[in-house]
Amino acid sequence: MKLSEIKKIFNKGIFSENPILVQVIGICSALAVTNRMMNSLIMGIALSFVTAFSSFTVSSLKDKTPKHIRMMVQVLIISAYVIIVDIFLKAYMTDMSKALGPYVGLIITNCIIMGRAESFAISNPPIPSFLDGLAAGFGYTLVLLCIATVREILGFGTFFGFAVMPAEFTKWTLMVMPPSAFFILACIMWAANNYRTKKQLKGVEKK
Repeated sequence: MKLSEIKKIFNKGIFSENPILVQVIGICSALAVTNRMMNSLIMGIALSFVTAFSSFTVSSLKDKTPKHIRMMVQVLIISAYVIIVDIFLKAYMTDMSKALGPYVGLIITNCIIMGRAESFAISNPPIPSFLDGLAAGFGYTLVLLCIATVREILGFGTFFGFAVMPAEFTKWTLMVMPPSAFFILACIMWAANNYRTKKQLKGVEKK
């Protein structure tokens, strides 16, 4: 693959076709686990791993998979990688596994993974499919970390568990609660869409 093609794939996954900000999919876990930065980072890495390897496997098997059971095979592949992630967390990151709770298992139902498999991996070679899944995972992780930054600093006065606010700082109880993620995500989506619209208008004016 050419470097320009790799850059194009990552630009789409992280910016122009960000799964949360642009496609508005996979937002359930984005709202549920973003109260702390570490939770968000681990969830993002987990989803990136599953999406990348699921897309790679789906692409590798696409010519050998009967069309009438394609979706079933894809779910089976995704489930296998999610189980690997779940076992790894339980074995080596017990506290994180407990903190994320059922949301690790629910990665199976995340629309981002199936979306990349159906829209890209099923019609592209394995390596580009792997990179596409990785890029989508990075875009997802970036949004999670943005939300978690605001929630953890204002809700706990910490950043990745380290105190960053003065002792007299009054913690915002609202930021610890799940509804706060809705408002923060809405603000991030508004800012991203506003920036994209202005950029498109500038492009039109130049023409």
